[in-house]
Amino acid sequence: MKDLVKVMKALSDPNRVKILKMLQRRSLCVCEMQAALGIAQPTVSGHLKVLELAGLITYRKFGLWVNYSLSEGDSSPYAAALLGNLRHWLEDDPEFVRLFDRLVSIRREDVCKG
Repeated sequence: MKDLVKVMKALSDPNRVKILKMLQRRSLCVCEMQAALGIAQPTVSGHLKVLELAGLITYRKFGLWVNYSLSEGDSSPYAAALLGNLRHWLEDDPEFVRLFDRLVSIRREDVCKG
């Protein structure tokens, strides 16, 4: 039951749901997510940690970049089931349509410092 509660708590925050929906589109670094969501970098990093601990996302270091992507759900059947269902949810929601439109124009070379 502990794993189920961890996944459900991870999905209880709207910004974490937005992060998962963005990662359905493509892998992203923290600064790209920050630009899309309009929230502070430490807040994005905190959300990513919760999602990672729930088995919903993974990351890979690529040179200077840390790229986040959806996990395969291998660590938890609850994570796998929710990620599978989330692919079909909220696609037509106006808030998510705006987010997806904004995401198209965000490039890490333009928004990341350093």
